Amino acid sequence: MHKLKFNLLGFLLLPLLLLSGCTPIGNKTASMTIIYIATAFLSFLLLIGYFFSIKKKENWFYVLFTSVLVVNIGYMMLAMSDTLDIALWANRIAYLGSVFLPLSMLKTIQKISKLKYPKWVNGVLISISSVVFLIAASPGWLDIYYKSVTLETIGGVSVLNKEYGSWHIIYLFYLLGYFTIMIATTIYAIVKKKIESTSHSIIILVAVFVNILVWLTEQLVRIDFEILSISYIITELFLISVYLMIQNQEKLIAALKAQTVTTSQTASSDLNRNSKEFALHCKFIVEQLPKLTPTERSIYNCYLDGKSTKEVLSELSIMENTLKFHNKNLYSKLGVTSRKQLIEYAKAILASDVKED
Repeated sequence: MHKLKFNLLGFLLLPLLLLSGCTPIGNKTASMTIIYIATAFLSFLLLIGYFFSIKKKENWFYVLFTSVLVVNIGYMMLAMSDTLDIALWANRIAYLGSVFLPLSMLKTIQKISKLKYPKWVNGVLISISSVVFLIAASPGWLDIYYKSVTLETIGGVSVLNKEYGSWHIIYLFYLLGYFTIMIATTIYAIVKKKIESTSHSIIILVAVFVNILVWLTEQLVRIDFEILSISYIITELFLISVYLMIQNQEKLIAALKAQTVTTSQTASSDLNRNSKEFALHCKFIVEQLPKLTPTERSIYNCYLDGKSTKEVLSELSIMENTLKFHNKNLYSKLGVTSRKQLIEYAKAILASDVKED
């Protein structure tokens, strides 16, 4: 499943990388418009794909996918603009997506991490984003964001040549603030074990750091191509991949729980009716105990001592998913389907004083 997702990511990004990195230097500028069109089209396909292929949808994922689409439409329109007025409107469209994208990323990470904020926080964040967008959209009307701006054409691609105004720093602090909150949220979720898989945590952090590095590169180096148009697509692919993996994991756990309950109830009634079979199974378990791994034997002893799941996790210093993995192996080796059934056999073995081989 993981390989399929990363293969898909590579397949989607390969055309963009070929266009931007594998063409002769003299042709690169001519291919910029094609890349902007390709990223806008790809963003549209991802939004449509999310709508039709994901059963359990989240509103903030819609905002995320729509923001990336709006950003790339703005970049595409700007690259194809032939007047300063059209270019400024394209720039406003790009900023509309860029301003609300960090908000949607944060809310998506929060959803993946299963963290909850007070409802009023959303209102405050949306209000701040709206104000920042109005400031970023002011060029052409006010000189607070850009002191001056002109349109120039480089290799057939339109580019805004701007001199930043005193209020431009607000947008910089806005982005840095969101990046900081995203990293802090992810680390907090890891510490509190809200994100149980290390791979999920790494993917989320990589998605955030990729955008930070690309953004810093664009601030420090004069690049006529908006690299963020591609990094945003990578980000949404990473985040939706983590979300899908967590969804599949939750479905699997729910199915196993349901199966365990049903099988346990059936097995319990069968044990009462078949005492000979019960005794044979006890003997089988005694024979299997020496074959358990040290961790499995420790879990077995903890269950026999009547310790809860929380106590087992604390004593062995493992995560819940790791315990579930060992439980599956332990139950399989001993031929049981639940902790209740395991304890029933274990107590019977102790009562009969059957020794291990």
